[in-house]
Amino acid sequence: MRGGRKPGSCAAIRPLPLSSNSRSSNGLASSEDIVGGPPRWIGRGLSCVCIRRKGIYERDFTNLTPLQAESLKMLKHRMNIYFDPSRNDHQETLRALWTATYPNTELIGLISEQWKQMGWQGKDPSTDFRGAGFISLENLLFFAKSFTVPFQSLLNKQGGKRAAWEYPFAVAGVNITFMIKQMLDLDSSKPRTFIKTVLLQMLAGDERAFDLLYCVAFMIMDKQWLEKKASYMEFNEVLRSTRTQLERELLFDDVVRIEDMPSYSLLL
Repeated sequence: MRGGRKPGSCAAIRPLPLSSNSRSSNGLASSEDIVGGPPRWIGRGLSCVCIRRKGIYERDFTNLTPLQAESLKMLKHRMNIYFDPSRNDHQETLRALWTATYPNTELIGLISEQWKQMGWQGKDPSTDFRGAGFISLENLLFFAKSFTVPFQSLLNKQGGKRAAWEYPFAVAGVNITFMIKQMLDLDSSKPRTFIKTVLLQMLAGDERAFDLLYCVAFMIMDKQWLEKKASYMEFNEVLRSTRTQLERELLFDDVVRIEDMPSYSLLL
């Protein structure tokens, strides 16, 4: 962490309501649990944290510039697109993810046991996209194409001392997308936190900002997973600490782009 940064903070934590939905025998949520909300197996207990950024770059979150408003509109549009397995463009994007992930292996079909090796819950990945929508697929594809080496390292669990029972890579990626969406509170008409306003300003200068933040979040999550020597059932805790780290770094005074975040170096 670079010296001289002085993020201020005031936490207002409100846990998500717990669900009594049943789980499948392997400990993951069933596809029904994912419909209309986050996958239940790691989506519980995320907090809503309001952190006030101090210094000369302090954001005014009461008003949006036209450019910020348009950026928010475009991002909300992306977030509201559900994965539709009947759409040709969605099918092609899914195939593109496979090709980017396993360039030397032919995909038998969009419904295939092959998908399990990427970390989907079953042979049809479309059932896992329901928690965060089409953008979660776009995020994974962006990561695979833009940062091939770290993507493959996380996919294949190559870094550090790994646990005997690891988190499923692809499903974890979907949950990271949902976590960022929740963190940004995109359903509100105006920013209610500095976090959201900071990202809007970043989006105004780079439409890739959300996807880049996703990649950084994935790297932070895996790093914390290793540092905590986490078990499979501790993923909730790791995801919460990942969110806290993202919020902290986004509010540093000298972070005006995703690339300025200290943890961006994990991708290089």
